[in-house]
Amino acid sequence: MSVNRSSLAVKICLAMVAFAANSVLCRLALKGAHIEPVLFSTLRLLSGAAVLLPLLLKKRTQATRRWKLSEAFFLALYALFFSVAYISLDAGTGALLLFGVVQITMVMAGLLRGERLNLTRSCGLIVAIAGIALLLLPAVVAPPLKSALLMGIAGAAWAAYSLSGRSSTDPGMSTAANFLLAVPFAVVALFVSGSDLHYDYHGIVLAVMSGALASAGAYVLWYAIMPEIDAVTASTVQLSVPCLATLAGVLFLGETLTLRMFFSMLAVLAGIWLVVRKKARI
Repeated sequence: MSVNRSSLAVKICLAMVAFAANSVLCRLALKGAHIEPVLFSTLRLLSGAAVLLPLLLKKRTQATRRWKLSEAFFLALYALFFSVAYISLDAGTGALLLFGVVQITMVMAGLLRGERLNLTRSCGLIVAIAGIALLLLPAVVAPPLKSALLMGIAGAAWAAYSLSGRSSTDPGMSTAANFLLAVPFAVVALFVSGSDLHYDYHGIVLAVMSGALASAGAYVLWYAIMPEIDAVTASTVQLSVPCLATLAGVLFLGETLTLRMFFSMLAVLAGIWLVVRKKARI
């Protein structure tokens, strides 16, 4: 049992690191104006689909059993709205909106499904959310309403995508099918948006890295994890991503690690520990 718990914990850590890496890549590409956001999302999904396509070809006789248009739609909606919203939001505000909505949506879904929040887990949720607030709120200015709504929709879409993954029996094939089906949604959005499709070499490379490296493999791993944990745990562990992204900014983007950032990360990690420590499967 301890081996299974350790293995699951390692998988969760790897997935969260990949999510944070994806956030940093997106920040680099969009904040640096290297590429138009809808084009970034399209290339991100297309490169992810290309990497995962061999999984479908290898199991082509079974693939038709996992074509779920709803999951592909949620994936495309998340990727597109996240990128567009990110242009007008600073990193802290965007992360707070995204993971705040993910947290609320998944916790509510878990409670509706009969999951319970005892005193320890409730305290853990409060501590983790307080840690995120400590990290982000002091830097928050009133965000543009349109961008805030777009990021909220992205958070709800990602929560729906994550919850749907609990029914997956083959994470690799499911994720490959989802990426492949999500590409047409992104292509349609690309033509409908009518945006100036500006890009440069760095933007293309960052979009491909985001899809092929930080998204494709991480989402397969996430779908493998979801059946093993409840919705409350899944939503809470994702609150570590803004902290990891902040730390990555310090290490790779030359940003400063402040005392406030340090204590906020400790609070989030402590809150996550309180939530997961009482669960038998993690």
